[in-house]
Amino acid sequence: MSVSKQNQRISARVPLHVYDMLAQAAELSGATVNQFLVQSALEKAQKVTERERFIRMTTRSASLFFDALENPPEPNEKLKHAIKEYRGSSDGAED
Repeated sequence: MSVSKQNQRISARVPLHVYDMLAQAAELSGATVNQFLVQSALEKAQKVTERERFIRMTTRSASLFFDALENPPEPNEKLKHAIKEYRGSSDGAED
């Protein structure tokens, strides 16, 4: 039996006690071990991906953030120096 290009195989070796726990959970869910693993992994992957894609802020944090964007502070001496160095180092880079 060949695996189609649209489906990929995932396999893992686990200790017996881990397999037994997964098998028991799968049975209680009315699924095979493979179905249970794929569904569980997919749910976890969606949570991780969502967590990394979004920035969550309190109302106060969001207010401070947007206020800083709308009313940025004046650059301090350290930032002014860094800008001068950056502009100085990039003068001949585009030739």
